[in-house]
Amino acid sequence: MARKVLRDDEPDLNKGEVVEGTNFDFDLFIIGAGSGGVRAARFSSNFGAKVGICELPFDPISSETIGGVGGTCVIRGCVPKKILVYGASYGGELEDARNYGWELSEHIDFNWKKLLQKKTDEINRLNGIYKRLLSNAGVKLFEGEGKIAGPNEVEVTQLDGTKLSYTAKHILIATGSRAQRPDIPGKELGITSDEALSLEEFPKRTVILGAGYIAVEFASIWRGMGSDVNLVFRRELPLRGFDDEMRAVVARNLEGRGINLHPRTNLKELIKTDDGIKVITDHGEELIADAVLFATGRAPNSKRLNLEKVGVEVDKSGAIKVDEYSRTNIPSIWAVGDVTNRFNLTPVALMEASLFAKTVFGGESLKPNYNDIPYAVFSIPPLSVVGLSEEDAIEKTNGDVLVFTSTFNPMKNTISGRQEKTIMKLVVDAQTDKVLGASMCGPDAPEIIQGIAIALKCGATKAQFDSTVGIHPSAAEEFVTMRTVTRRVTGGAKPKTSL
Repeated sequence: MARKVLRDDEPDLNKGEVVEGTNFDFDLFIIGAGSGGVRAARFSSNFGAKVGICELPFDPISSETIGGVGGTCVIRGCVPKKILVYGASYGGELEDARNYGWELSEHIDFNWKKLLQKKTDEINRLNGIYKRLLSNAGVKLFEGEGKIAGPNEVEVTQLDGTKLSYTAKHILIATGSRAQRPDIPGKELGITSDEALSLEEFPKRTVILGAGYIAVEFASIWRGMGSDVNLVFRRELPLRGFDDEMRAVVARNLEGRGINLHPRTNLKELIKTDDGIKVITDHGEELIADAVLFATGRAPNSKRLNLEKVGVEVDKSGAIKVDEYSRTNIPSIWAVGDVTNRFNLTPVALMEASLFAKTVFGGESLKPNYNDIPYAVFSIPPLSVVGLSEEDAIEKTNGDVLVFTSTFNPMKNTISGRQEKTIMKLVVDAQTDKVLGASMCGPDAPEIIQGIAIALKCGATKAQFDSTVGIHPSAAEEFVTMRTVTRRVTGGAKPKTSL
């Protein structure tokens, strides 16, 4: 049979393949049944592939030998975190309700253990749903630790220690990432986000080290539930990499909610005392906490995969190196999601997994497009963005950049009396009128930005935004009524910031 003529950028699926006629146990074997792994398994099976997948046994708190079908997002990430955000939001809502006529007693109790049980019940339910999704798709699930045994072979160690070996035409690694702890004295006294989502007792005094998504979100969660929160971070503002103006708004909102910020600060040592954990900063300041959360980043979960067995290349962080189609240097082995450390978001892992399945088994050659990906920080209130920040636009655009902003008091706050502004922002290419980026910090920001993301994906111009009729009264209508340029900035220069 004549081979298909490939485009220059199209992957050769026969490259490095064993001789024709070789029989494999599976067309595809996947190590890791998180969001990316399950998506790839289901889609590949729907294309007619025989698929096997393995995952570590389930538990809310992960380790090198503990995981669970559904992965980080479902079990110890996005989903349980969002449940706790909802729970924490009621703290402020109850305060605001009084000015809306609700007569509430001055003392309102919060039952952490009740919410914790509800959260656990939900992730158990979702774990079962993901297993059924795999079963209904005809995917064979193995519970145990998977390792690479050869270019076309996977070894699965079951719970009783029994080792099973399976061959596959293609192997996909989708093992995600794991939370890291800083190397400081007393680090064993701290916890990561895994443990923070499953604490038996609610911490009344907390210290959080970090300034990313997890740090800011847990600061909002614990403060909303009544904890005394200290957020410690090394920069001047939290959320490095986001639009600087939005970062300043988030910091102001955190302080407005009663969170103590410690910028340009790091932790030096943790000491166990009778009164709790003594936290010593690099400025010599001492804080006492019931819980110290390390939100200092995650590392690709690749150490125990036996990648060196076949020479799969990884970078210094342990991230698996892949090409534009998610293929490693070993033609039969692929990788998607956080283990590749490209754009570490659950919906991105889903995109990568979907395109992998379509490329390998669906007869298409599709590579992920990482432009205009929307994302959100579920602080209280949340921040959400899509496209370029002002700083990125200035750096990447040759011509002038137009910045439109709107800052206002949400209608709800005019009655409740809460002093917390919403800010919206559009970044526009002055020459083409194309909207390069949009961001918002305020109630319902992720719900609004998801719709704006479609417009950016379609290449919408500012004139098209302006010609769109708004929904009134709503916060979202501000995105189509910003007529006056806030500032015009010359592009092509790297903006100077030390934030």
